[in-house]
Amino acid sequence: MPRRVVLEGAGPGSRVLVVLEGAGPGFRVPAHMTRVPISLIATDADFSQRTVQGTVVRKGRLVSLASGNALLKTVLQEEDAPPPNASINVVLFGALAKDFDQAVNQGDVVVASGFTVGRSPTVHKDKLHPFNLLLSGDDARVYVSRPPLPPPPPPPPLVRSPPANRKRSAAHAEVSMATKAPKYTYVGLDGLKSGLVVNTYGVVVFFKQPFRSCGTDVCSTLKITDQSNQRISCSVFDAKLENHPKVFRVGDIVRLHRFKVQFFNNSMTLVNTFGFSVLAFDGAEGGSMEPRTSSRSFHLDQEGHRAVEELRTWAAGQALLPPAPSTPLSAAQPRAYFDLTCQLLAKAPIDSTCTLLRVWDGTRCAHTLLKVTVEPDTTEGPTRFSEGRERLIANVLVYDNHVELAARLKPGDFLRIYNLRAIPGSSKVLGRPGSQQQDQEVDHLAFHLHGGTAYGRGVRVLPESSPDVQEMKRVMEAVPDEDDFSELNDSQLLEVWSTPPEFAEAESIQCSTDRSCGDDPRTARLSDLKRSDPGLVHQVRVQLRSYEPRRLHQALKLYCSKCMAMRDVPNDELVARLFSEASAAAPGPGGPPAWALSGRVPVPTERPASPPRAVGVAVPTERPASPPRAVGVHLSTQLLGEDRPTELLFLSGSTLEETRRLASGYRNVVPVRSSGGHMTLLDLSAPFLFRGRKRYFGCKRCSEASVREPLYAEGEEPLDEKGLAAALGVQLLQFVLLMKLELQDATDTLDVFLWRDAESFFGVSAEDVAANQEAENSIRQKMDSLCPAGGSAGGRPWVDLCVAAYRAEGQTCYQVCRRSITTNQRSKVTS
Repeated sequence: MPRRVVLEGAGPGSRVLVVLEGAGPGFRVPAHMTRVPISLIATDADFSQRTVQGTVVRKGRLVSLASGNALLKTVLQEEDAPPPNASINVVLFGALAKDFDQAVNQGDVVVASGFTVGRSPTVHKDKLHPFNLLLSGDDARVYVSRPPLPPPPPPPPLVRSPPANRKRSAAHAEVSMATKAPKYTYVGLDGLKSGLVVNTYGVVVFFKQPFRSCGTDVCSTLKITDQSNQRISCSVFDAKLENHPKVFRVGDIVRLHRFKVQFFNNSMTLVNTFGFSVLAFDGAEGGSMEPRTSSRSFHLDQEGHRAVEELRTWAAGQALLPPAPSTPLSAAQPRAYFDLTCQLLAKAPIDSTCTLLRVWDGTRCAHTLLKVTVEPDTTEGPTRFSEGRERLIANVLVYDNHVELAARLKPGDFLRIYNLRAIPGSSKVLGRPGSQQQDQEVDHLAFHLHGGTAYGRGVRVLPESSPDVQEMKRVMEAVPDEDDFSELNDSQLLEVWSTPPEFAEAESIQCSTDRSCGDDPRTARLSDLKRSDPGLVHQVRVQLRSYEPRRLHQALKLYCSKCMAMRDVPNDELVARLFSEASAAAPGPGGPPAWALSGRVPVPTERPASPPRAVGVAVPTERPASPPRAVGVHLSTQLLGEDRPTELLFLSGSTLEETRRLASGYRNVVPVRSSGGHMTLLDLSAPFLFRGRKRYFGCKRCSEASVREPLYAEGEEPLDEKGLAAALGVQLLQFVLLMKLELQDATDTLDVFLWRDAESFFGVSAEDVAANQEAENSIRQKMDSLCPAGGSAGGRPWVDLCVAAYRAEGQTCYQVCRRSITTNQRSKVTS
């Protein structure tokens, strides 16, 4: 005999009856009632002695009305009934709605009696039955059928349960099925059949962030694949954003539950049904197995872990994961579309269709960025940052449908912005009034997130636990706190001490390592030095408390002696991209210049001992074995006639790595590209000249570059970088070392700048540091000896320095002129 179970909270008067023995709901329904098919429900019949049976395929939330009443809406689907009227909306009121909410689960089979029939106002939207079932009053009943509970496991041997525990176990045995993990069957993407509701796993190959659909729902779309190589589109419709897939990048893995297979546009698609769920996982091998979901009731067993790991291994072999999840600001290039992982610092509305997001990722863009001015009272978040931090901040303008999401973002959120576009532009800088300086057009780069969802365009908030966020935070942590003046990084040094730092009267203060501090030969205390007037050089005995940058390769800069500009040395990633773009560009019309002899040269797989032989050019050398491909070369006919074939090579169509290999066999290698029928240099963000392991850069502002034959007389000294730069119209940039030292003595601390005499200080040239790891290591060793990591002040040596004080941009600054080292035992060490 079936048992009636009153679930917790339903109360003894509940009109929701649960049958647990699997005998079927008919055994509890009064005998005088008969079942009516859902398809025959209409308003012109009497259903007081009739019942309706179906599976709960959707269960809405309980709604409390202002009158103190309650309402709940559910959908019943009749098994094996023909469409379109196989499903019907059921609306429950009052205490029955509350009992149903507590006692019935989605997927239960129920029988309803005592209902009335009304017209459905949502028939055109949900495409269900044109009528609703309304259950209210004392006659309404719901009978629920569930499979029987599994037998309890046998108790452990020789252990008896106390009576109280046995009673509690019996009381809860009949409702334990609510927490028992269900068993699911999964289908591969090659086994999908139209009309089925399935569970499946897949690797994401394309996705769009959730966007507002034409109705009240929010829609997100995916395209997934698996070992069958089938690619299936998936659509999720739900009004709640938290129920949508939390996919962060291509290669993520998703588990889909209760998705219906449909045939649409001549292909299979998956669409969520009532009770659906989605789990998302990091797709990288060895990544976290913690699923991304807002649900608290999901179940993931060992079979699920194994399915995810198998897909990760397979996807890695198929190269489905992108090499990098996003592009940092330091690698952003004009006209490029890219994904950006960043942190939101502040935001402000521009108008109803545009919002400004101020973001950073710990790196600095190589291009001048667009400045956007907004009213402070409209800004959410800080309105001002230090000048150094401003150099690391990008202004992102988001438009149209993305404005709604931007309104929900909070300063401090970690974001991934998809399909962000870098747009080059220019702005006018006005000349100073009363001077002859003309207005200038200054190039800048602007970041725009256009409206729409094409190419996955959108914004996603990333959790702080994301591996990509953790990596970005490590980069950010290496940028010192902007509020701590003693911890400024190298980009902020250029702001504080001017760019580059200059003495107010360079001729009157000539500091060098082979003269004493003639202006004030006495040893000064730092507290006295800080109170003295600018324009003097002081001798101090100090210890090195700290220095910046800690990553010493960042101390290497490029300096233009003409416009006094200083910039970072471009990293290999940026340079390689410029070479690849030049290599991929189609050659324009026209031929090589008249003074050049052109041909093709095979690229060696390893560094050759002598330069390779150019095809069509008489170069007496040995050709490397099995070259993978050949690139274009142009040689000076005059140099060939003087039997100096390795003196100068113009190289086109090569990658950065290929240029490196060929530079070992030629004294001077100049990368070029074809533009407008003429041979031109690459963008001056890339090196314009390779000499062995050394690279040379030019100033974009001061150069008037053009490819022409250098002028030289017979018997002249070999060409060097200065002569070639002059011949090519390039203003040569000089490698310099730029550091900030924090000095201390018993009276005070002082921040000083090390620049002009940095090479003498370290005993190596900046040019050698750029080309030689050993030179950089020697700097590191010297800094470690002066400022040991974790060492106390008593363990640091004393340093005798000459420090010059000067005025720059309205403040007093200090720069090192010379130095010698004195140990704690007062023995002097000269280096």
